[in-house]
Amino acid sequence: MKQHTLADSITLEGKGLHTGRMVRMVINPAPEDTGIVFHRTDLTCDDATIPALAEYVAATERGTVLSKGDCTISTVEHCLSALYALGIDNSLIELNGPEVPILDGSAKYFVQGIKRAGIVEQSADCKEWIVEHEVSFDHGISHIHISPADHYELNVHIAFDSPVLNSQDASAKSLDDYPADIAECRTFVFIREIEALLAAGLIKGGDLANALVIYDRETSPENLRKLAESKGETIREIDSFGYINGPLKFENEPARHKLLDLIGDLSLIGCRIRGRIDAECPGHGVNSACAKMIREKYITK
Repeated sequence: MKQHTLADSITLEGKGLHTGRMVRMVINPAPEDTGIVFHRTDLTCDDATIPALAEYVAATERGTVLSKGDCTISTVEHCLSALYALGIDNSLIELNGPEVPILDGSAKYFVQGIKRAGIVEQSADCKEWIVEHEVSFDHGISHIHISPADHYELNVHIAFDSPVLNSQDASAKSLDDYPADIAECRTFVFIREIEALLAAGLIKGGDLANALVIYDRETSPENLRKLAESKGETIREIDSFGYINGPLKFENEPARHKLLDLIGDLSLIGCRIRGRIDAECPGHGVNSACAKMIREKYITK
């Protein structure tokens, strides 16, 4: 299997989920053996370029953050997921801000951009981690089990203490189905989480256009109004639990989004994977910690 890059550059613009800042992003072709590399064009420091590798993960609350020196780049997982799923091994990604645009909360626009730009095969062989024996990784309540397989496949199970979103499963037996079955699945948040996330300085750019919002616990109309006003939103009167900005793309859209995230986070091992991934309650913390373990134990630098 050969390495691949883009045939042309892709430009995307939008606000960051956590910073709320408008960011211009250009995903460029890159030479063989470059890997996926992020570069902050708004910084002049020596650390403005960060490889998309697990050892650079600095934070994982509501997104994966890469850091090197004074440079940070947040919410990289959706872009990385699309690049990996469509077979892009080498790309230089330029950003004029600290965060990848959230767009609609899915990987749909990254996939569309890659398809418009085109994909070209390169001469060098693709680096691949072939899973030869079973590997298990635990991180709190989360568990990732990796086993040998003749191709890359993933299975995800999620579970929340919620009458709206309890247990769901999602699978990808082949990445060929990613554009149609996974890419457009959006990130999600519970209304009961929003106040604490805002207090923590997160989701400043979150709105009803870039995340599924779940109402699953009684909240006073006054509190709902205040939360909506803090986000510049108008929320209709809510008389029952559910997704306040549905309909869902798929019945199990949240689980499919967790699978989307898992693909992006595990791409931080820096090469292709030939094996089966079974993930119980995955999240950015366990995903990136597992990727770091894989790099340390199984990937030849």
